[in-house]
Amino acid sequence: MVKGESIVMNKNNARQVCRRLMVSRWMLAAALFFVHSSLFVSRTVAQSVVDEVVWVVGDEAILKSDIEVMRIQASMEGMRWERDPDCAIPERIAVQKLFLHQAAIDSIEVTESEISSEIENRLEYMITQIGSREKLEEYRKQSISQIRAAMHDELRDQILIQRMKQKLAKDVIVTPAEVRRYFKELPEDSIPFVPTTVEVQIIAQTPRIAPEEINRVKDELRDFTDRVNKGESTFQTLARLYSQDPMSARRGGELDYTGRGQFDEAFANVAFNLTDPKKISKIVESEFGFHIIQLIDKRGDKVKVRHILLKPEVNDSSVNESLARLDSVAVDIRAGKFTFEEGATYISDDKNTRNNRGLMANNSEQGQTSKFRLQDLPSEVARVVDTMQVGQISKSFTMINERGKTVCVIAKLKSRVEGHKATITEDFQVMKDMVLEKRREEELHKWVVNKIKSTYVRINDEYRDCDFEYQGWVR
Repeated sequence: MVKGESIVMNKNNARQVCRRLMVSRWMLAAALFFVHSSLFVSRTVAQSVVDEVVWVVGDEAILKSDIEVMRIQASMEGMRWERDPDCAIPERIAVQKLFLHQAAIDSIEVTESEISSEIENRLEYMITQIGSREKLEEYRKQSISQIRAAMHDELRDQILIQRMKQKLAKDVIVTPAEVRRYFKELPEDSIPFVPTTVEVQIIAQTPRIAPEEINRVKDELRDFTDRVNKGESTFQTLARLYSQDPMSARRGGELDYTGRGQFDEAFANVAFNLTDPKKISKIVESEFGFHIIQLIDKRGDKVKVRHILLKPEVNDSSVNESLARLDSVAVDIRAGKFTFEEGATYISDDKNTRNNRGLMANNSEQGQTSKFRLQDLPSEVARVVDTMQVGQISKSFTMINERGKTVCVIAKLKSRVEGHKATITEDFQVMKDMVLEKRREEELHKWVVNKIKSTYVRINDEYRDCDFEYQGWVR
């Protein structure tokens, strides 16, 4: 399986992405529930709009209904426009298309695991807000799988756009002197507020899966293989019905052309040794579960396959055993028998933190840091550490890791810095990031202006008198 249940998008896939309009603005985690809920309403309303092409950017058309969808969603988010929204909305869509087009040209990659992980995070938040999966489905008038599908393409476009922006602005730097000068000239009421940040250490253990459950999964995969070999069903149909990799399942289990390095090692060893598209692989165990694989094609150092993933279920007894074991570990740490750091190094199953003495790492646009805002932590961890004192060790709890598996965890709050107004001495990095972001925005603005000059643009006459943010649309 691809690392994180993922594929790498090739240029053809990226070009298809360019043809999908990104209409979401996922600006604040606290607004996620209302934003997602608005999508259903927005599309329904947009269907009643008499459509026409109002802008053309390159070979991409912007429809009146596209503008109406963004208008409704922006209204539900409470967004305020600095310019006339009748002009600002189509311009925003057009700029997004410029970034998506360049992402296709540059073969920017995005994995299905990244999309899937973000979808699950947002689904979890929505379910927490409304109370249950059933209530969410009733409110949205969609099943959970339909909600996932509705989020997918928009999130993929967002990730592509963000990656493209990062690439365009990657060489922008600022000096310490620039930061100090910027801070000195900044009005008092514009000095940023630094939110509360925490550092968290964890010890994680994966509950044991019963042998009979593993046998059940393997028997089911063997049955799938027999059904395909006997002509009773196709691999694609079985993948759509039963695979627990939701993103590839809806494509009949298909993973597009992917290099060996993007796959889980065990999965890659089998996938790259397949030679006959008519044959199905032996059962493969990866860090995500158990698979069967079918070759579609090979192209250079990449392979195109389809797979079916089944994940053994962890029973409550195993979870409770792991929770009790970790509670016992916490008691020993509190008694001074060993340190939390030693426990994380020698006991924890979490490979991402084990070699870092349990310390969680926050990978942001500015690089890797150990400091998190609470909203940037996994939600299960955030709920626990929010009420803890520095140095305190939590009771055991469960969480879903990035591979979609249930793990049991104890956490230690290593440090906590309460929210405050930034100072140049204590928050130099915050101020540097602020200046760097401003410089990057300036660089991206220049890029958009130049991109407009070299891109075919046609807009309806009704937009020709608009006060646009970027010059060059009207010719």
